[in-house]
Amino acid sequence: MAVPETSKLLDKERYSRQLYVLDLPAMQKIQGAKVLLSGLQGLGAEVAKNLVLMGVGSLTLHDPHPTCWSDLAAQFFLSEQDLERSRAEASQELVAKLNRAVHVCIHTGDITEELLLDFQVVVLTTSKLEEQLKLGTLCHKLGVCFLVADTRGLVGQLFCDFGEDFTVQDPTEAEPLTAAIQHISQGSPGILTLKKEAHNFCDGDLVTFSGIKGMVELNGCDPRPIHVHGDRTLEIGDTANFSCYLSGGTVTEVKRPKTVSHKPLDVALLQPRVVAQSSQEARRARCLHQAFRALHQFQHLNGRLPRPWDPVDAEMVVGLAQSLEPLKGTEGEPLEEPLDEALVQTVALSSAGGLSPMAAILGAVAAQEVLKAISGKFMPLDQWLYFDALDCLPEDGEPHPKPEDCAPRHCRYDGQIAVFGAGFQEKLSRQHYLLVGAGAIGCELLKGFALVGLGAGASGGVTVADMDHIERSNLSRQFLFRTQDIGRPKAEVAAEAARRLNSDLQVTPLIYPLDPTTEHIYGNNFFSRVDGVAAALDSFQARRYVAARCTHYLKPLLEAGTHGTLGHASVFMPHVTETYRAPASAIASENATYPVCTLRHFPSTVEHTVQWARDEFEGLFRLSAETINRHQQAPTSLAEPDGLKVLTLLQEVLGVLRERPQTWQDCVVWALGHWQLCFHDGIMQLLNRFPPDKVLEDGTLFWSDSKQCPQPLQFDASQDTHLLYVLAAANLYAQMHGLPGSQDQTALRELLKLLPLPVPQNLVPIFPNDLELARASAEFGPEQLKKLHKVLEVWSGSPPLEPLKFEKDNDSNFHVDFVAAAASLRAQNYGIPPANHAQCHHLTWTWTCWDRLKVPAGQPERTLKSLLAHLQERYGLRVKMLLHGKALLYSAGWSPEKQAQHLALRVTKLVQQVTSRMLEPGQQMLVLELSCEGEEEDTTFPPLHYEL
Repeated sequence: MAVPETSKLLDKERYSRQLYVLDLPAMQKIQGAKVLLSGLQGLGAEVAKNLVLMGVGSLTLHDPHPTCWSDLAAQFFLSEQDLERSRAEASQELVAKLNRAVHVCIHTGDITEELLLDFQVVVLTTSKLEEQLKLGTLCHKLGVCFLVADTRGLVGQLFCDFGEDFTVQDPTEAEPLTAAIQHISQGSPGILTLKKEAHNFCDGDLVTFSGIKGMVELNGCDPRPIHVHGDRTLEIGDTANFSCYLSGGTVTEVKRPKTVSHKPLDVALLQPRVVAQSSQEARRARCLHQAFRALHQFQHLNGRLPRPWDPVDAEMVVGLAQSLEPLKGTEGEPLEEPLDEALVQTVALSSAGGLSPMAAILGAVAAQEVLKAISGKFMPLDQWLYFDALDCLPEDGEPHPKPEDCAPRHCRYDGQIAVFGAGFQEKLSRQHYLLVGAGAIGCELLKGFALVGLGAGASGGVTVADMDHIERSNLSRQFLFRTQDIGRPKAEVAAEAARRLNSDLQVTPLIYPLDPTTEHIYGNNFFSRVDGVAAALDSFQARRYVAARCTHYLKPLLEAGTHGTLGHASVFMPHVTETYRAPASAIASENATYPVCTLRHFPSTVEHTVQWARDEFEGLFRLSAETINRHQQAPTSLAEPDGLKVLTLLQEVLGVLRERPQTWQDCVVWALGHWQLCFHDGIMQLLNRFPPDKVLEDGTLFWSDSKQCPQPLQFDASQDTHLLYVLAAANLYAQMHGLPGSQDQTALRELLKLLPLPVPQNLVPIFPNDLELARASAEFGPEQLKKLHKVLEVWSGSPPLEPLKFEKDNDSNFHVDFVAAAASLRAQNYGIPPANHAQCHHLTWTWTCWDRLKVPAGQPERTLKSLLAHLQERYGLRVKMLLHGKALLYSAGWSPEKQAQHLALRVTKLVQQVTSRMLEPGQQMLVLELSCEGEEEDTTFPPLHYEL
């Protein structure tokens, strides 16, 4: 079972997102791993999909059983044409197409001890207990990591046995802690003072050091244990004989490996260690454990699972659970816990079903545990995990499905009908949902919609909206896409793939974004046909906008997202839940604005450096191109509108060049010049103005507290970050000018050895306000204008520049590379721990957030005065400010004359006059926002729906 040699070449672009979370050694282990997967119903299909997308070396499929109707509810590799075929044989080709670098084969015989020796990990799904015990014992003896995963209706279980001495090299999923150093004393122990009080270091943590000047003995030293001495101080061991500390440096946590000991299945079955957050959760998990044991026994005695919603079969399962040998605690003592009979009965009643969402959840977790087993990254489960979604069933007092409503119908939804009944299936088919985003989560949701039959009826449907196109880096996690789809719109390809999963699905792709510019598309008529919205977006700004649309139109919102190994999912229902709110940390991160002078001259945090780098990208490669394209000729006078800004952008685009770039080498020369300007010349110029020893009038040092004194960098092509910046900047500069770029780092290093460093530059920066513009205008005198015009003559008649829009999902376009390198170099200038790619890639009234103030326009239509009077009479509100979007319609702070002018106008005429826009044909309402007198500043009122 040799793995093809070509699969051993890691496709870093394809697996770029995994590399951010893992690392190269872990990915290489995954690529060389051999996995055996037995059981290819819905859960097995999910595990197979995830492992192949993950890029394991080889995957052997084992399931000789014939395909049946109930499989189709969750097994997306199978179709009606595969009925009676072996599940493994019917699935192999489609599994292999997910990733041709993975060797996918079939084993048709029994699983023997000799076969197991060829694998590192074995996964059993939907298997009999006898087989689990037999193979679990063999795998434990042979040192093969062993997993069991199963779902029964709305309940799932997962078991892991990685052996008695499994080493976890990286136990935590977080990045190592880092902090900037203020000072280190000589002594025993040496005391390290951090620049900032906030840190998460703990006693006993191991750390190492880098970038220290003076006490260089610590740089790259063996890991040292620390003791937290104070809010900003750490004891770091003996430094008495080290050199005197001068400046700079970073302290970085070194993660410790941990050893995990797992029990074999035959022992863990009676002495289960369950994953739980509380004692109550643990008791429920142990009860579900007993329910699974009883279901295995029922199946052994009857040769089948309990019939759907059959009370007689369910009572038999409860009786079997009561007769089981009691479970034992961690020390072997019997657990005296009463059996929750009602819970076991509910599990039994719905256990015959197979559901796509349950398979997706357990399949994702199982594949993640396989990844841990192969790579040694992150702590594995200890050892049983139980998950249930029994709250999806009718609540107490509501009728449960009847057995006849859940009987098989020989259709693709039989597995789902067994749980929820045929009536519920019919309701699903009539739903119309909007899916916003067809990325990793969007593909999973669309797959789920197709399998459960959402919108598969004549009056139902799914609309998928996504403006992006498929990139190679999408292929490792967005499983509806294939290599031949690269460059095509995601929405269109996802819709086609969903129809292949279920030909009855009514799915419509839209390639327009959902944002304020497209409200004429996603407006009243569109949302009036939608029953709910699912959002799978990659920015909190986009999520907030979609959530606001759902709140406006009173539509349910399903929202989900991931970040590294973390994920979340939330449901927002009108009049039931609160509206969507982005996490406070995300809002702060995404909306954070920093003073321009802080970003340019006085950064003190990694966020400052990343924002500065993003601003660099926007200014150099987008704004400059857009501005120059709008101004075919350079301004002849600083008095012209935006004259100085245009000249500044022109000069930045030229940089050290004196003519438009014609070759790759020209682009490299420009990039090298800009490196020198940003990280050496600009810093020197700043230090000339504010020397390191500058003292303010009050006697304090200028460079103190949050102002960290920078140090200029010396360009060194042998340093990876220096090279990456020039490589990325040169390629972006080439793209902007329509020239071919290069990814050859070796050739670039050789070229840089031949190029002299540019002479220091004095470029006029882009200033934040008119006052500074006026002060700087003196730097563009007549002579400077004359020289600049002479240089720009060579540009006349040239093709327009190509503005570059920042795109973080394409790992081959150098966008993220530029920002990461620029931020890292900026951090080096100021002694700040650098950012990584991931940081570069956030008195109430009685009404609720779902309520609306509804006011009809009336005939004849109301004036603004009439509207305000109505609000005071009807709701007791004295309006002090009224807006339509960002347009201010009324303010109590205006002069009486201006108020009178607005109050006399009809509301629609006023809106059109203030916004300079006509109403859309057929528009049914205006949405207005208001604030009122006598209220706190943070009081939020429902939107006013002015019905036309």
